[in-house]
Amino acid sequence: MEQFIEFAGNHTSLFLGFSVVSGLLVWSLLGDQITGITSLLPQEATLLINHEDAVILDVREAKEYAQGHVLNSVHIPLSTLSNKMGLLKKYKEHPIIASCMSGGRSGQACRILKKEGFEKVHNLKGGIVAWQNANLPLIKGSPKK
Repeated sequence: MEQFIEFAGNHTSLFLGFSVVSGLLVWSLLGDQITGITSLLPQEATLLINHEDAVILDVREAKEYAQGHVLNSVHIPLSTLSNKMGLLKKYKEHPIIASCMSGGRSGQACRILKKEGFEKVHNLKGGIVAWQNANLPLIKGSPKK
């Protein structure tokens, strides 16, 4: 133990870097359990859509959405999600899978949904990019008004 303390004292930046990397690894492994938000691969998402009537919430901007989106997805850009929460109330009992381009914005959307009382919240891991890479279909066109 003394050697460890001496090493940490002599190599502060190395020790801090190791601590940060270790913390991030633990967060990535336990993050779903801590937040209650699960990340789903595209294949898992399709199962949830087909068997549990899950709803895809696309939080990208309109221009991104028009370039390709999941069939029957609900489009609410992340920037307006808090103000348009009423549009999602009818889906409160359904699993909701948030999606964006790569999974970052949809993670934020999941946290907002959890705060609003939605319980079955999932993040599409890898976003629409992963969906495309899994050779799953996308629909082109602007969101319906």
